[in-house]
Amino acid sequence: MSWDVIIPFLRPIEALIRDPEISDIMVNGSSQVFIEKHGELMPVPSVAISEKSLQVAVRNIARVLGDEISEEKPLLDSRLPDGSRVAAVFPPCSVSGTILAIRKFHSKRYTADELTRIGTLTLPLLNDLRDAIEKRQNILISGGTGTGKTTLLNALASSIPDGERVVVIEDTSELQLQKPNLVRLESRREHPGLPAVTIRDLLRATLRLRPDRILLGEVRGGEAFDLLQALNTGHAGSLCTIHANSAELALSRFTSCVLMSGIELPYAAIRANIADALDLVVHIERRHGKRFVAEVLQVERYVPATDNFEFVHKFQRSEASS
Repeated sequence: MSWDVIIPFLRPIEALIRDPEISDIMVNGSSQVFIEKHGELMPVPSVAISEKSLQVAVRNIARVLGDEISEEKPLLDSRLPDGSRVAAVFPPCSVSGTILAIRKFHSKRYTADELTRIGTLTLPLLNDLRDAIEKRQNILISGGTGTGKTTLLNALASSIPDGERVVVIEDTSELQLQKPNLVRLESRREHPGLPAVTIRDLLRATLRLRPDRILLGEVRGGEAFDLLQALNTGHAGSLCTIHANSAELALSRFTSCVLMSGIELPYAAIRANIADALDLVVHIERRHGKRFVAEVLQVERYVPATDNFEFVHKFQRSEASS
């Protein structure tokens, strides 16, 4: 299945879908279309879709992708097999008319050296991160939506030695890692007659698959507890990503995710375990269309008396260089 399956329902924006330089397409009802191109958001005033046509298109797209959207179920969150995302909201939940958002998955895989050339990483920082991977340090990559967390994870993971067994766990396969001993696991949403297979289920199964390294596409909820257990019981050298606005806030976000697991542990014990498990937090940002690593924290320890993590700023990008 490719874009050709849903394009017949979206002829007014076909050119936008086929444009390889456009990463996101956002339809805000029938009157407004926006795109993201080269990291910049911009309107497309020449394109318009009637509300009736937009609703029909979204219903058909949902049906083709094995999903459903209606007034009774007004939210759609689906993916094409290539990893591209299609999300929609129907009235009355969307006040201004049907909302459609398409995020295209780009097959272009940046190597770590290419990220250095385009300014995402400095060469000394890249060498430090490669050294950390060689030393089997656990790395958490944080950032906002569209900052390039998965791209950076993919590039850094290429430094893992070929002789190691790597297990990749994702909601939808996006990482394009090439390793001789690679196991790819993907979660499954609940379907009629089929139970859900969660990230937590896959993490628990992973521990019985003899992994040398665990790569978790994104920490979003209670699976953070299972990952923490794995990192603190001999599975060093793992990498994962998390949504956060800074490297320091990523540690707070990770704490919140552990608390979502429902496991009753003292708050201080959770924070101490996080400090023991995570070695580096690499934070990536996007400004003016450019993506770059803004800071790297080396986590030292957790201090219960002040409820603070002690860390060292291994790298912090200056405002002048960003």
